[in-house]
Amino acid sequence: QVRLVESGGGLVQAGGSPRLSCAASGSIYGINAMGWYRQAPGKQRELVATITSGGSTNYAVSVKGRFTVSRDNAKNTVYLQMNSLKPEDTAMYYCNANGVRTPLTSRGDYWGQGTQVTVAS
Repeated sequence: QVRLVESGGGLVQAGGSPRLSCAASGSIYGINAMGWYRQAPGKQRELVATITSGGSTNYAVSVKGRFTVSRDNAKNTVYLQMNSLKPEDTAMYYCNANGVRTPLTSRGDYWGQGTQVTVAS
């Protein structure tokens, strides 16, 4: 059983710089890609940023230059450093691990429970 646990959300002032963390636990041999998605009320879930085990990153246009995704492969942990937050960044942020290799599969796809980020103007 693979579990993802996020932390670091909360109420932040516009312009703030919180950091989200997501740790994957369980019988994990490796993870291809980890990343962050977000969903605002009334909107579809959207990609924020992803990072492969080799360090290749991908960002949504709306966060490029403000957010930085990183990971610690040894700890199966992914981070999202958010800078210059705007009210429109308010959303539930979800961690994702894709291409998870376990004793049962090599293509596991898992989601965290989400952490709320609310940006006050």
